[in-house]
Amino acid sequence: MMARKQATEAPAASNGSPKKRSSADSDNHDVKRPRLQESTDKARWRLSSEGGRHTWHYLEDDEATKEWPQSYADKYFLGMPLDLPELPKATNPLDAVRNGLTFFEKLQLPEGHWGCEYGGPMFLLPGVVIARYVTKNPVPWYYATEIKNYLFARANPVDGGWGLHIEGESTMLGTTLNYTTLRLVGVEADHPVMVKARATMHKMGGAIYAPHWAKFWLTVLGIMKWEIVNPVPPELWLLPDWVPIAPWRWWIHMRQVFLPMSYLWSKKWQAEETDLIRELRNELFVEDWNKIDWAGNRNTIHPNDNYHPKTAFLNTVNWLLVNIWNPVFRTKYLVEKAEAWASELIDMEDENTDYSDLAPVNAAMNTVCCYVRDGPGAFSVRRHVERLDEVLWVNAEGMLCNGTNGVQCWDTAFAIQAIMDAGLTEDPRWRPMLIKSLEFLEDQQIRENVKDQDKCYRHPRKGAWAFSNKDQGYAVSDCVSEALKSVIILQKTPGFPTLIDDQRIFDAVDTMLTYQNPSGACSSYETPRAGQWMEVLNAAEVFGNIMVEYEYPECTTAVLTTLSLFKKHWPNHRTAEIDNFITRAVKWIKSNQKPHGGWYGNWGICFTYATMFALESLASVGETYENSKYAKKGCDFLIAKQREDGGWSESYKACETGKYVEHPTGSQVVMTAWALIGLIKAKYPDIEPIKKGIKLIMDRQQPNGEWLQEAIEGVFNKSCMISYPNYKFSFPLKALGLFATRYPDEKVV
Repeated sequence: MMARKQATEAPAASNGSPKKRSSADSDNHDVKRPRLQESTDKARWRLSSEGGRHTWHYLEDDEATKEWPQSYADKYFLGMPLDLPELPKATNPLDAVRNGLTFFEKLQLPEGHWGCEYGGPMFLLPGVVIARYVTKNPVPWYYATEIKNYLFARANPVDGGWGLHIEGESTMLGTTLNYTTLRLVGVEADHPVMVKARATMHKMGGAIYAPHWAKFWLTVLGIMKWEIVNPVPPELWLLPDWVPIAPWRWWIHMRQVFLPMSYLWSKKWQAEETDLIRELRNELFVEDWNKIDWAGNRNTIHPNDNYHPKTAFLNTVNWLLVNIWNPVFRTKYLVEKAEAWASELIDMEDENTDYSDLAPVNAAMNTVCCYVRDGPGAFSVRRHVERLDEVLWVNAEGMLCNGTNGVQCWDTAFAIQAIMDAGLTEDPRWRPMLIKSLEFLEDQQIRENVKDQDKCYRHPRKGAWAFSNKDQGYAVSDCVSEALKSVIILQKTPGFPTLIDDQRIFDAVDTMLTYQNPSGACSSYETPRAGQWMEVLNAAEVFGNIMVEYEYPECTTAVLTTLSLFKKHWPNHRTAEIDNFITRAVKWIKSNQKPHGGWYGNWGICFTYATMFALESLASVGETYENSKYAKKGCDFLIAKQREDGGWSESYKACETGKYVEHPTGSQVVMTAWALIGLIKAKYPDIEPIKKGIKLIMDRQQPNGEWLQEAIEGVFNKSCMISYPNYKFSFPLKALGLFATRYPDEKVV
């Protein structure tokens, strides 16, 4: 452990072991904490969806519960019994599709899309709770109660800590922030869950071993001092655009997080000190708070959190900023100019998203920035707090925070495609459900580019779709592609209305064409603005590949398959450019294949996910097992990973290590579906392994038509996993449907 010097300042702090708070302990300035209950009445929760915006409401009034009855979707999300009748047992894959759709249509929300939790990361909820606490907007008691229940349920059963994500080992990021969150919502320090978590935190060295993001939030709370936070000067935003490390070149999530972080770092703002903050200073550390060498522990980090250690170059830059830049060159004029520009960029982000912001991390930070700058009663603060509700979700375990404000457009697109692959789009039974889906996608298409697009460094988005909804408004290459593909599928099916005219479809295609990089690949939010060398400045520590945009097989294949479909219906629109795009994309996909035959997945786990998309994209241009060595190698890779029971099972560890790792719980329905889709699309010649996989999916289907949740499905930045619960419907349905249409006479059971 690093030596610690006597701090030069010694603010008052509580001493001794944590004690239970009483009303007499609180001073007049303490933020009122909600009254905690054992649990809420799940029958009183309702999910509202208006304009694709999800908010959960707790109805304390009995009359209100009668006027707004719970839907099947509400009950399902809350883990309540649905009391649905058993369906006739499926005797073939198409019957299994119909049973699955019979269940899945009950989860469709009134506007026509499918919602679900998008949880997994364990560092998101603390940001929301901390932002509300420091801006004196504490969560209501029913939020607090279910936040407590969720975090209790997700504590590591062995050591009591929390990880980076729900399946990960305990980390200091997860444990310090979630312990703090529980205290902020009203859990006492002597609760057994807290005692166990605190013991683990102390065993790991205490909060000084937390990574950068945790140190930032704990400093905003006033639990730490700003000296422990590595410098994030807003002056970086004053760098000319031509400078290779200028922030506009960073990946969108990185720059939108470090933007408000830099503003608050520069202001050195901290929340009003309360009794609870003083208690947390006593609880989170193993040493006397007054004696901690804050500056000496800026780089102290526990090995479990140090996925991407800071480089020697970054450490040198930080030293120079602290010891040379700050005391010598950081003039008042420069600071004020930098803060003003950072503030304006924050305003543009808020305006372009109506205060939803890109994701919960920067939304929570922007909330605090507006509070610091505009004051507690400002519209900007009130609107932020309102919109933070849209990232919160209630499930059977309690209240969590989603990775964005939902997955509305993304999941709806996949649901439509699953029905198409089963050959059921013309079946009158499913037409009302599909028309509602089409209406939702029509409503959610983004019709214009953002205001001041170039000034705020945004990529074109006219005609696009976001991952969640148009309020959030960030176009992503594969989200645009999957949504457009679904629109084309339905609007070219007899009996469906044409809600999106040709010009709006052309707008979407025109935007899609802007995503291709010189290599032929596509990235996610925008084309890369700098190279991988920028990772030498990766200060996040817990994530890899976070500084810049990267090239992704999933994004490339999504655009490729959609353009291939588009060409069939509109052969004369930008023909040469689209042909060139497809040729270059196919070439890159082939070059991205790993020696073992698979493709590495960046947004789903892992090789199974990306290999499915790669094989599907090759098939869209006529390359299959029979005539393409790349498709053959991809199929052989999947077949080699099939388990004895016919399924596939890949662990999130594959994302971290870059090597295929079996999941310890065995075959997974979702991954089995991914593998089967790839094999069927590629026309793998041996039907027997495919039949074995199909049988596993059918055997796992429940009598009411659903599939149960298994292991986590998604990932981002190599190290953090995230949940896609609707995948257990859309992809098994797609695999079953593809099999039924490709092999209509084959018996599986």
